[in-house]
Formats: sequence, C-alpha cells, structure tokens
Amino acid sequence: MSTQTPQAIRGTQDIFGADAEAFAFVVETFERVRKLYRFRRVEMPVFEKTAVFSRSLGETTDVVSKEMYSFEDRGGESLTLRPEFTAGIARAFITDGWQQYAPLKVATHGPLFRYERPQKGRYRQFHQIDAEIIGAGEPQADVELLVMADQLLKELGIADGVTLQLNTLGDAESREKWRSQLVAYFMGAKDQLSEDSQERLAKNPLRILDSKDPRDKVFTADAPKIDDYLSSEAQDFFAKVTSGLDAAGVNWTRAPTLVRGLDYYRHTAFEFVTDRLGAQGTVLGGGRYDGLMEALGGAATPAVGWAAGIERLAMLVDEKGEAKADAIVVVEDDALLNSGIAQVSLLRREGVSAELVASGSARKRFDKAVKMGAKAILALAMRDGQPAARVRVEDSASERLRQRLDALVAEL
Repeated sequence: MSTQTPQAIRGTQDIFGADAEAFAFVVETFERVRKLYRFRRVEMPVFEKTAVFSRSLGETTDVVSKEMYSFEDRGGESLTLRPEFTAGIARAFITDGWQQYAPLKVATHGPLFRYERPQKGRYRQFHQIDAEIIGAGEPQADVELLVMADQLLKELGIADGVTLQLNTLGDAESREKWRSQLVAYFMGAKDQLSEDSQERLAKNPLRILDSKDPRDKVFTADAPKIDDYLSSEAQDFFAKVTSGLDAAGVNWTRAPTLVRGLDYYRHTAFEFVTDRLGAQGTVLGGGRYDGLMEALGGAATPAVGWAAGIERLAMLVDEKGEAKADAIVVVEDDALLNSGIAQVSLLRREGVSAELVASGSARKRFDKAVKMGAKAILALAMRDGQPAARVRVEDSASERLRQRLDALVAEL
C-alpha cells in the first residue's frame, strides 16, 4: 500500500531557483542599507503572548478577530504566531530595558503569519523587512526612515513607478476632533454605507476613508479633512517632515485619505504605492505610533516605523538568475579526487565561489563543467603517470582569480 505524501499547507510556499535569488537579493540589499543608516539588527521570537498583539492591534481589528494564529500551549497560556513585528519590538523595548539606548534604531526581517485569503503576493506565512526608531519624537526621525525606505527601493531597482503617499493624522487632540466630525458626517449617511463601514462607524470610523467599496466612495470624497482640525503644533510637525523630505530629494505626494485606524497612530502616515502589482498597490508602509507603548503598559514613548513585504518586493525586482560559479574544478581521473577536493577547498577559503565536478563518466566531466558555465575551469588529469592541470578562463574572470589559478597550476 502506497503512503500518501502530505501536501504543503494552503497559503505557504516553497521558494526555489530564481524566486529564491530575488528574495535573497531583497534581504541582502536591506541589510546593506540598514548598516548605512546605522540601524541595529534585532532577532525577535516568532510567537508572543496573545495579549501583545490583541492589545497593540486592537481587539476590533480584522487581524485580531479573524486572522491571528493563536493557540494554547501545554501550560494553558494563549500564544500567537506574530502577525507583524512592531508589537514584539515594543514589548522587548519595555521588558528588556532597551529604553537605555533610546533613541533606538532597530531593523529585522523574517516570517509573519496571518490566516487570510491567499492571493497574488499574499500568503499565510509571509515575510517582511522592518525598521523602527523608538524614543525619538522629532520629525527628523520620520524623515530618516522615509529617506532610508526611498534609498532601499532605488537600490532594489524598483523605484520607477513607485510613489510615496504621505498624510498627517495630527496629534491626539487634532485626531479626536477630526474623528468626532467624521462620525457625525457618516452618521448622516449610515444606511447607504456598506455593511463593513456601518460596523466601522461604531468601532473605527477612520477606516471608512480607506474603503474600496463604491457605496462608501460616494461619501468619502466630501468627508471632513484632517487639515481643518490640525493644531498649530501638528501643522508644524508635518511641515518639518515634508521640508526634510524635500531637502533629501525624496519625491512625495499628499494623500489626505491615507489613514491608520488604531488610536495610537499619530502625525505621519505613509505608503509607497505602485500600480505594477495590480490592485495590491502598497509595497512599503508605516507611520508614527506614539501611543503604542502605553497600550502595552510602558511609559509614553514616541516611535515611528515601517515594514515591507519581501515577496512583493521580490516580484518587482528584475529576474535574478542563480549566479555562475567563479571556478569549477574538474577531476578527470579518480586518482586525483583528493587533490580536487583540496583545490576547491582552497579556492572557497579565499572567497572564490567554486564547484567540484568529480562524478559520472570521467570523459564527459569537462563538457559537463563547460555547460554549467563558470568564469574559470581547472581540470585535473593524469598525463604520462603524472598529475597535470589545464585551465580555461573567460574574459570576465577577475585578475585575482587568474593569478590564483596560475598559482595552483604552478603548485601542481
């Protein structure tokens, strides 16, 4: 009786070949840019106590009510696979004494988990890069994160056709005035709103501005605008963010309907948007979340951050084929196998990417190496009872690689 092979879980993916190379390119570019901006690397647990996310993301959000992977462990404690990074980093800032390093610039990347409908570029296990500045209340922190994101997209080669959309949510006072005016406005049209937005009206009225439903769009265009309720401090903060972006040469466009539903978001909200992925337009997004630490029981601490889906970014980068080896060592006589192992090990220790071809028909090994493609091939064979070597080098090979191979042949 044959054994049935278990299938992959829906919404997960096995990443291989050119897709895996594009994924790695995104991560490597992010790591390089993070170091330029002096962000410290952190590694966070994949699961946390459920309260970390339910309190930070808000009990009424779709993520908490429908999308979290929560489970009870053997000790009877409710745990949740992380659906995003910010809450876990904020928890660590409070519990691990990271306050002493404020303002703290940290960055991380890895898998996140949400039980939602899989679609193009969206998975139940997905991956993000994430950057946060905690303990900095000045607009320069927002500017630095936005300039960093802009540079990252340029270095990935995907900045063309990507627009930075920017809005302000004001300070707590401005936001509360705006919120109450939005509620009053939408209450007047409550029966004509979509079912989702009728529900949002009670729990999260700002989210109605985000709605894609045509029934809601009729009303969102004329809804009260945040600008009418901004305090002078909030206006000044936003002006400093935009002038900082202008000084750094970062293009932006105002998006007055761009909102964040959770109450702890303040001031700057932003998204880098493209039309190259169909309806799923956002490639990187974030904002200032000055009220989050208090929601987790910490002291009031200003903070700003962003995250981006690695899969989405990888879909936008140019095709990344797997790189050819710098050198291939071919063993054409099995008596020289150990010599071949020694040579390929030497090359790798010197930073040369190398492959060993020493299996299959001895006569066909050299041809096999040629087909694999490499900047250089070092073939080892016996001639008149003595070990001999021949080298084939492409024009693209570096001078250092040529010299190294010449030295190896001289030694042989």
